[in-house]
Amino acid sequence: MLLQLAFVLIAIIIGARIGGIGLGVLGGLGLGILTFGFGLQPTSPPIDVMLMIVAVIAAASCMQAAGGLDLMVKWAEKLLRKNPQRITILSPLVTYLFTFIAGTGHVAYSVLPVIAEVATETKIRPERPMAIAVIASQQAITASPISAATVALLSMLSGYNISLMNILMISVPCTLLGVLVGAIYSLKVGKELDQDPEYLKRVANHEFSTEHYEAKGVENQMKAALSVSIFVLATIAIVIFGSMESLRPVFTVGTEKVSMQMSHIIEVLMLTASAFILLFTMAGACLIVFLVPGLFVLFPGILCGIASHLIEPGLKKALAID
Repeated sequence: MLLQLAFVLIAIIIGARIGGIGLGVLGGLGLGILTFGFGLQPTSPPIDVMLMIVAVIAAASCMQAAGGLDLMVKWAEKLLRKNPQRITILSPLVTYLFTFIAGTGHVAYSVLPVIAEVATETKIRPERPMAIAVIASQQAITASPISAATVALLSMLSGYNISLMNILMISVPCTLLGVLVGAIYSLKVGKELDQDPEYLKRVANHEFSTEHYEAKGVENQMKAALSVSIFVLATIAIVIFGSMESLRPVFTVGTEKVSMQMSHIIEVLMLTASAFILLFTMAGACLIVFLVPGLFVLFPGILCGIASHLIEPGLKKALAID
């Protein structure tokens, strides 16, 4: 079993280094080795995981197309510029919150130029807030109730009497505590800029740009704020349904009463949120044109879907999980 697991992990590592769709394709190679090399029967493809990922990225893409993510970046910029001395502590909390809400770490990239500029203007080493901010955005993936990682874990643990709230009760405090500890440690990383000879040399040579960076403007702030509100409400509803099984719809299957699965609830709520965002913010625009700005959220999500489809069956077999 250890040899089989090693093949799967090697495939995942190589795929991660290639990047993009390489992760899913190399996951398929690992699955092929397990099937044809070791004679293991693959488990069923994780259809629920893939559909949940599609639903979540559809909602996130609609929010981005409506200007919701740009508005969130504007809010973050105002917060950081009002509290420049606390940027090393605030910046990871901002990127953590972005990823926690949107379910993808890609939304945090737009804040990084703001963090770098504010830190430099305040004479704080930019590497301090930027490094921990990137780490925080990735940590939040494991804590977000709608991220691909949490959705995949919830699907894999179905049947073990583990709810979404059980996962969040562990992942949220642990990741937040880790981010805060990392931020505190980052306060003393490297020399102060006014004591750094390399920085002083570059300042003397006028190598730093004097251009002022500003986050992308939002054309219609009311519609952008509405899209964020709809998305956040859908996320809150998912957490509520995940923590209180009594609130879930109950169906009669044969002679038994069965509660609606959380995977189906996530899919329905996220697609409903997508529909509401389109209906209330599209204002008659062509649907295809409307969704184009959201492609940077859409494509990474699709890659996650491919990866989950090809990696999970092999990983479950290698770990002997039925």
